[in-house]
Amino acid sequence: MNKMKPDLSPKRRFLSGLLGGRKDKRISVASPTSVISVELMDKVGVYFPEAHLDARQMAELAAGGYEILGFDTIAPEFSVQQEAAALGCEIDWGSLNMMPDAKTHPVKELKDIIIPENILEKPSLRVVLDAIALLRKEYGNQVAILGKVMGPWTICYHTVGVQDFLLMICTDPDKVKHFLDAYKEVTAINASAQLQAGADAIVLADHATGDLISPQTYAEFLAPVHRHILGRIGGPTILHVCGNCADRLDIFAEVGFDAYHFEWQVDAKEAVRIVNERMSLVGNIANATCLLRGTPEDVHQQARYAIEAGVNVLAPECAIPLQTPIENLKAIVAAAEESY
Repeated sequence: MNKMKPDLSPKRRFLSGLLGGRKDKRISVASPTSVISVELMDKVGVYFPEAHLDARQMAELAAGGYEILGFDTIAPEFSVQQEAAALGCEIDWGSLNMMPDAKTHPVKELKDIIIPENILEKPSLRVVLDAIALLRKEYGNQVAILGKVMGPWTICYHTVGVQDFLLMICTDPDKVKHFLDAYKEVTAINASAQLQAGADAIVLADHATGDLISPQTYAEFLAPVHRHILGRIGGPTILHVCGNCADRLDIFAEVGFDAYHFEWQVDAKEAVRIVNERMSLVGNIANATCLLRGTPEDVHQQARYAIEAGVNVLAPECAIPLQTPIENLKAIVAAAEESY
């Protein structure tokens, strides 16, 4: 007898895909990073940079990912600089057409690391917690709310500076390990607070990309730190690392993440083969060539390839370019609705 697949709510559809549960009539579509575009800002009536700094505006803009685009998730943190601001970096909060960026990198020695006792009350982190709480109250029974935290590697990029930190791997590896050990506390504390505020899952963004470091470097320096953090996060986790990480997918799976959010540079079929159901895969619609400059037909083709490859949750590969057309984002959902 053929059994009909269930018709799950967006929240249950996403969590089922994330955690390897029952299949719905269609694959879930999620926004692990940011799906905010200028066009979406115009439709919602909330804009950058204010949405990075005001909880109500952040929540309202993030909800457009569900209300307007039709995604199964709402992700209220758009920037990667919230922790950096709380840790003493001077931030340019950007504009309508530009994401925030750290302008200063105040940490050069271990003695320079200052983690405030009340770090969760720093405005840049408090705003995200308050936005999650607002979204939980409004959508929590129906739509999955995603938190997002920067991992210690990314925090080092911001506080130390990318070039200085990468050079340090060769010149002073012990110092690198001390930096990571210190900043893992920020990641773990923030992730736990976002879950308590109402997030259903946490995206841990840590940019140990294949473009900059080897899989051996990830395994030696960061994998043990990630294991420690995962042991302290009481909810589902999605690792996000940019770039071609096919050569370290096996390590990501062994560390224990529930899912990996991956880019188009990693072939979906190859990713599914390597991971072999040890974690879920979220992705991997190309931003520049498909979502920004392509057509809905291009998006459909790429989405169907990912579905047929066995990807668990469809998503743009990373935070979308701000000029991305809404019709291309909606095309992801349209492809998903054709079912398996």
